[in-house]
Amino acid sequence: MVNFFSTKTFYVLFSIFFSLTANAQCAMCRAALSGESNIKKAEAVNNGIVFLMIVPYLLVAIIGYLIYRMYQSKKKKAE
Repeated sequence: MVNFFSTKTFYVLFSIFFSLTANAQCAMCRAALSGESNIKKAEAVNNGIVFLMIVPYLLVAIIGYLIYRMYQSKKKKAE
C-alpha cells in the first residue's frame, strides 16, 4: 500500500508540475483574433478558456474522490 501511494503521488505531482501548454481556441475565436495586432487578446482568450476548463475537471475529481471514500467507509464497516 505504501509503494502504491508513493507511485500515485509521484504521478500526480509529475502531471501538475510538468504539464504541456495547450492552445484552446476554437476555430471561430482563432479567426476573430487572427492578425499581429491581436496577439495579446488571443493569449488572453486562450488563458481564459483554459481556466474555464479547470472547473469541470475539478468537479469530476471531487465527485470521484467522494465516491471512493464512500466505498472505503462501507468496506471498513463490512469488516
